[in-house]
Amino acid sequence: MNIVIIGLGLMGGSLALSLKKQTYVEKIVGYDHNEKHKTQALELGLVDEIVDFETLKKMDVIFLAIPVDGLIATLHELTDVSENTTIIDLGSTKQKIVESVPAVIRKNFVAAHPMTGTENFGPLAAVEGLYDDKVVVLCDLEDSGKHQANVAKKIFKSLNMRKTYMHAREHDRHAAFISHMPHAVSYAIANTVMRQENKHNILALAAGGYRSMSRLAKSSPYMWEDIFRQNKSNLLESITIFQEELAQLKTAIENDNWQRVHKEMEDANKLHDILD
Repeated sequence: MNIVIIGLGLMGGSLALSLKKQTYVEKIVGYDHNEKHKTQALELGLVDEIVDFETLKKMDVIFLAIPVDGLIATLHELTDVSENTTIIDLGSTKQKIVESVPAVIRKNFVAAHPMTGTENFGPLAAVEGLYDDKVVVLCDLEDSGKHQANVAKKIFKSLNMRKTYMHAREHDRHAAFISHMPHAVSYAIANTVMRQENKHNILALAAGGYRSMSRLAKSSPYMWEDIFRQNKSNLLESITIFQEELAQLKTAIENDNWQRVHKEMEDANKLHDILD
């Protein structure tokens, strides 16, 4: 099959590197509004060529690896694709995307969210194996065409991804807790230090713990502003619940209730019993 990837940054570029190894892929082409990204993608060998918008409509599979607002706008420009075309988005929020798909291409469309990534962005951030052994969430798959659903499953299986299924609304709430809120906290942690008068002296002490917690603050402001806006209500709920947890810990420390502090830490330790 011939595949086009719209958006040649971290997610799109890494996807291209993984797809190049698949025997069912004949050609991988790319499209991006950013001229620098086009040049870098070609120089890095991420795609075989850059195509114009009319040409990409003729591809068998169209991946949308761009921010949600641009993704929705692009869907409205793809209403004349073949009924056999498969359109797969990689957006970090799902409900608004699913609700915005033009009815005429709803069967063409598969809503997917690969739970992977790094704090880096752009074609230079593309890494082979980014998708390997990661979870991909497929949302509202019953509304996709049978052919399109099978194509998406085949591709993600070939990338060695673990598939899970849920409704878009459910996905967005879960993603707020496990991804979007942690990014918001990381930005806040970074700014807490950056806005101190002696920030350079403070950062001279930065070791593994601080670097780990602030790593997400390196993520693209353009992409994450978009995600925060699209998932605003769920994000605010998760931030509020986090603030309540932090307030309980703060109160215990203020009151010298070290038994409660210890209990909070023990409870948190259990997280990795599940994750590991």
